[in-house]
Amino acid sequence: MERLRSSPLHANISTALDKHLESIQALQARRKEEIGSASGRQRHGPPRCQDERVVLALAAALRALCLATCKVRTVLWCAFQMTLPK
Repeated sequence: MERLRSSPLHANISTALDKHLESIQALQARRKEEIGSASGRQRHGPPRCQDERVVLALAAALRALCLATCKVRTVLWCAFQMTLPK
């Protein structure tokens, strides 16, 4: 979009995209922890108290990703509107 405008976009657009990427990476890390916790549970028998914390961390990361996705959609729509010819 910057190439279409021949000028840089607002800094908030880059910030929102960076936060979205960070949210995706955080969710991926929590998911790996959850998978590791689930595989450990199968080997060692009954569920542990830590499993609840892992699932809650996964849910919090998913919520953060949802919020970041909503913001980045709005920001990208605004950037698109700014690139349209007048």
